[in-house]
Amino acid sequence: MTATVTESHPVVVASANGHRFTNGGTKTCVETAFERIVRGDDVLDALIAGVNIVELDPLDDSVGFGGLPNAKGVVQLDAACMHGPRKAAGGVAASDHVKTPSLLAKAVMDRTDHHLLAGQDVTAFARESGFEIDADLNTPNSKAKWLEWRARTEPLREITDPHEREAAIAGVTREMVKAGRINENHLHGTIHCSGINARGDICAVTTTSGRAWKIPGRVGDSPILGAGLYVDNEVGAAGSTGRGEANVYSLCSFLIVEEMRRGAHPKDAGLTALSRVKDNTVDLRHRNARGLPNFSLSFYVIDKRGRYAGVAMYNPTGHSAFAVCDGKGGRLERLEPLLTGSPDA
Repeated sequence: MTATVTESHPVVVASANGHRFTNGGTKTCVETAFERIVRGDDVLDALIAGVNIVELDPLDDSVGFGGLPNAKGVVQLDAACMHGPRKAAGGVAASDHVKTPSLLAKAVMDRTDHHLLAGQDVTAFARESGFEIDADLNTPNSKAKWLEWRARTEPLREITDPHEREAAIAGVTREMVKAGRINENHLHGTIHCSGINARGDICAVTTTSGRAWKIPGRVGDSPILGAGLYVDNEVGAAGSTGRGEANVYSLCSFLIVEEMRRGAHPKDAGLTALSRVKDNTVDLRHRNARGLPNFSLSFYVIDKRGRYAGVAMYNPTGHSAFAVCDGKGGRLERLEPLLTGSPDA
């Protein structure tokens, strides 16, 4: 069953960093994308132009250039895009040498018959496709944070019990967050951006530096269709930020779009997906004292009519937000939480 639609309202939605960073310019990601959509640009081109601002901004150390590196100090980037009208998609994973993996993902979509390229050969593809190749995507900020984390965790690697060692290393990261050395939102930092034009064309892009200090080669949810993002041009789009492993297990973006296909409002569809994640979180390492998920996960959703929502597992202070731009301009709006309290308690 497909949704019956009479009209669409242009809108762009994104994670909060989509309306916080400008890379020295005057417009944020969502403002740039919306402006290009209403002037008639292809929706996906407009969205990628928006996320490029965040990918290239060294102040956001969760995405692109200057993202927090893996355990070996290497910035490895993942990204994917989906083009609703063309029913096409592309992605890259564990890419080490291109600042804008969203554009690289689109090149995979446009230039190949594949959906996903991963690892060292991504660089060869990028070089052949005319991308600038950078030896190191670290900034002084990202390198310094990794050096501090490595120095503090190196002695803990002598702990023989793997679970005890993992918990001790995770404790160092929490201490760095509490000390203000790391933005908590950037530990699993990502930017997702979806948009729709007046014709009802829907596209989406998700791009990330992934989980801070991850095992080299780890691939999260961002480049996985149905998890980090999903688009059906007859229904809507969804994408995510937060704990990727939890999202991949439940393929939440696909689930959200299917819920909207059955008639659910974007907010209700997103909360249904979060409830699925909650029910699937049975590993004690990922549950708090209340037996609930001890991690963050958020979804950003639009439907064919241009209705939208941002939902989160928790919003403990009530101030966590997502980015929106429409005819009223760019702004941050409150994320609707599934659960009360916080992930920690």
